[in-house]
Amino acid sequence: MKLLIAVDGTKGSQAAFEMGGRLCAYSRPERVVLIYVEKFGPAVVDEMLGHSEMSALREMLQGTEYQETLDQKAETILGYYKKALESKGVAGVKTIVKEGHPADEILQAAAEEGVDLIVVGSRGKRAHSLLMGSVSREIVNRAEIPVLVVKTPEHLG
Repeated sequence: MKLLIAVDGTKGSQAAFEMGGRLCAYSRPERVVLIYVEKFGPAVVDEMLGHSEMSALREMLQGTEYQETLDQKAETILGYYKKALESKGVAGVKTIVKEGHPADEILQAAAEEGVDLIVVGSRGKRAHSLLMGSVSREIVNRAEIPVLVVKTPEHLG
């Protein structure tokens, strides 16, 4: 079994990671892929800009202090989660940093890595989206493999 866990700095991501870690304890997957998708600002920016505009923005930011900060944050978070899995005896942990729309990048990485299950967190308290955040909902709707959406426990919300 190959497992992909989407992580970032949110509580939903932490809940997804904890559930993914429990799955690893039971199934001992041959590979665990941790993915972090860098975003360039509020979600509204993703919605307002088309693919070509986002590509131009990414190009402009390459090599800047802002990009270095984003990269450092991604590596810190991925390093933390990778170390946590390895301390539980999980082998074959791979980390990936992507830039762009989270659902697109997570689905693309899942296909490229040939994973069997995607684990994502969901904020779960947004009034306008009922149970799932927009990224987790989009992944569920578009994925061709099983997706486990982990709601943030009330005590973390």
